[in-house]
Amino acid sequence: MAEAEEKQQRTFRKVTYRSIDLDQLLDMSYEQLKQLYSARRRQRLNRGPRRKQHSLLKRLHKAEKDAPPMEKPEVVNIMVGLYNGKTFNQVEIQFSINYKPVKHGRPSIGATHSSRFIPLK
Repeated sequence: MAEAEEKQQRTFRKVTYRSIDLDQLLDMSYEQLKQLYSARRRQRLNRGPRRKQHSLLKRLHKAEKDAPPMEKPEVVNIMVGLYNGKTFNQVEIQFSINYKPVKHGRPSIGATHSSRFIPLK
């Protein structure tokens, strides 16, 4: 009975990047980690974030600290002013799913080769 319980224990998927475990990645220095990336990513990291990106992230982090404590992504439920060329419009960033979840059910008309000959009316 004890053997059956051991077999049913759930094994979690190990997180790796280029066959290096997550624990080892966390222990690496920034320079060592940078060497694992492709040339394009290394170039981007060497140049650093742009001034506008950096200032935007700084303001968003400040606004997130002022928000009530909850577990949420970085920029969700934050009011941002977008400039339209004349004035700033207040826009709230919200979470929205960007794909339609798949619902596997019965095939519809025309989905199979044999259903071509069934009249639609």
